[in-house]
Amino acid sequence: MTTTNRFTVFPLQARPNLGRLWLGAVAGTVLGAALGVHAATVRLDELDLTAMTAGWGKPQPNLSITQKPLALGGVKFEHGVGTHAESDVMISLDGKAKWFTAKVGVDDHASNAVASVEFIVSGDDRELWRSGVCHWGEPPRECRVKLTGVKSLELEVTDADDGNKNDHADWADAAFAFAGAPPQTVKTLAPAEAAVILTPPAPREPRLNGPKVYGVRPGSPFLYRLPCTGARPLLFRADDLPEGLTLDYTSGIITGKVATAGTYRATLFARNAFGSTRREFRIVVGNQLALTPPMGWNSWYIHYNRVTEATMRDAADQMIASGMADFGYQYVNIDDCWMKQKGDVPYRDTNGAVLPNWNFPDMPGLAAYIHAKGLKAGLYTSPGPWTCGGYVGAYQHEATDAREFADWGFDFLKYDWCSYGQVAGGSDLAHLQRPYQLMAGELQKQKRDLVFNLCQYGMGDVWNWGGEVGNSWRTTGDLGLARDSRLPGFYHIGFSNARHWANARPGAWNDPDYLLVGWVGDAHGMGQGRPTTLTPNEQYSYLSLWSLMAAPLIFSGDLARLDAFTLNLLCNAEVIAVDQDPLGRQGKILRQTRDEFVLVKPLEDGALAVGLFNLAAHPRTMTVTEDELGLSGPARVRDLWRQKELGALARTLAVEVPRHGVALMRVQPLK
Repeated sequence: MTTTNRFTVFPLQARPNLGRLWLGAVAGTVLGAALGVHAATVRLDELDLTAMTAGWGKPQPNLSITQKPLALGGVKFEHGVGTHAESDVMISLDGKAKWFTAKVGVDDHASNAVASVEFIVSGDDRELWRSGVCHWGEPPRECRVKLTGVKSLELEVTDADDGNKNDHADWADAAFAFAGAPPQTVKTLAPAEAAVILTPPAPREPRLNGPKVYGVRPGSPFLYRLPCTGARPLLFRADDLPEGLTLDYTSGIITGKVATAGTYRATLFARNAFGSTRREFRIVVGNQLALTPPMGWNSWYIHYNRVTEATMRDAADQMIASGMADFGYQYVNIDDCWMKQKGDVPYRDTNGAVLPNWNFPDMPGLAAYIHAKGLKAGLYTSPGPWTCGGYVGAYQHEATDAREFADWGFDFLKYDWCSYGQVAGGSDLAHLQRPYQLMAGELQKQKRDLVFNLCQYGMGDVWNWGGEVGNSWRTTGDLGLARDSRLPGFYHIGFSNARHWANARPGAWNDPDYLLVGWVGDAHGMGQGRPTTLTPNEQYSYLSLWSLMAAPLIFSGDLARLDAFTLNLLCNAEVIAVDQDPLGRQGKILRQTRDEFVLVKPLEDGALAVGLFNLAAHPRTMTVTEDELGLSGPARVRDLWRQKELGALARTLAVEVPRHGVALMRVQPLK
């Protein structure tokens, strides 16, 4: 343990074994006379490149990523490796290697001025060389790195923080000079970690969880199940509910309609044999929905085109039985593949209404089944003629589909760009906005509320205008397709999403895609589920990052295979409270380096949620000072994952954070 200032900080879990698993040897060949040393040499393209990652395609020996001759700034190269940012490979050395040399840059065949990359060489988790940002058309840059004593070498290509479009990168004439064992690529990066459960179980006494504020339009059906943990049976009461709403005292479900716009302040109560609790609850009747980020489950990353109505009914059952609903998860959302597939005519009835496929015989009945549990029902379509999976979209039937979705009783719509590019008529901002503005207008005409999720992958800088159209918007491509490099893909998606912190606000949220933890499917082949490849510490970082970013918390793993670790990870009331804080501010980047990422999120009561993310491959002590946090006096510090008070912070918060782990703290100024 580490003692800092006036409190004791415990690492998230025991220090991991830092040893990496190295593969066997590759024979070196000729004397490295050109390097001025007596050593054998081996080229990078002669090593096993299956261990090398790429943000698109597969790394190519002696060719560009598009399998064309290597060329940098008009200079052609016979040997080297072509890859695509983000890219990463680890090399095992024995401490007796001499040099690594290469010429690097953006391959000429990228043929796009926006292409820009940066090359980084690190040894034993210490940066040894950096190219600076390389642009398309520039001459190659010389890389010459001394390797004396180095045992693990990392070759990384980043997207230079501007996206990876056309980022074709070449390690040309890349070679190692060595005197001992030959260099070897490494396929195993992550050390084994125990799935340590950090959060204590919820107490037997009642505790009301979830959002403290809720938005609804005047006259729309109101449905809200009080999220409450504690031993059952529980009894509920609500004081000062607006006229038109009633609470079922045994189920804790509030239903009804509120006719008059305004802000209503109610008090919620829960009691059982072990105690009682109360909580203020603000109901805002107006024109803004999703005043806190939506929470729930989506079918895509586990069921894909195998989804059925029975699947969705089971998901609603599991949301209740697992206890997730008691922490605020409420949306049960069908993704793609519920409508008819291309070729399965007729696609619509005589009134133009879309027809579900045979796996969904009763859409109104499905929504009613979900509602009976106090949960919300969501579904999916595309503004194009076809969805991404090749099923019927809403093109030229927007008004009919919006009306039908509302009549069925659905509460959430994900609107996925998919084939709309084929009919958009252009790619300027007006064309990118048009289909979402059109559907938003149709949803506004309905007599029930549908939260509107814009899924168009960040095009047209959607974070600048998405809040005028919908309630959340995807800022990047699909997380399930994100490539791993030095870090798992969720980090890169998260870092990109975090840059748009200023655009998030109540009713309007940056969406970095779903929570892919636990048991998830392979998005590349829409395959069956399997355990996540993320380490336990990486999963803690994932949930912490999404909560600090005020992102929608939509789980898309297998609800039927929730183990104790995953359920504990998803159901920490204090971490969820950071995400659901009524102030509605997204965490701001305080610091970002190769090895550290620090986010700070202001909370409604004046406290700060602080996330210290260790991006390095080994534990490190991370610090944040009183001045960096903007504090002028002492503060109280709480570990949110352990739900444990750590004492007072005088000047500096210092914590030992494990490899790819996080310290998530609540810092409350003392006044």
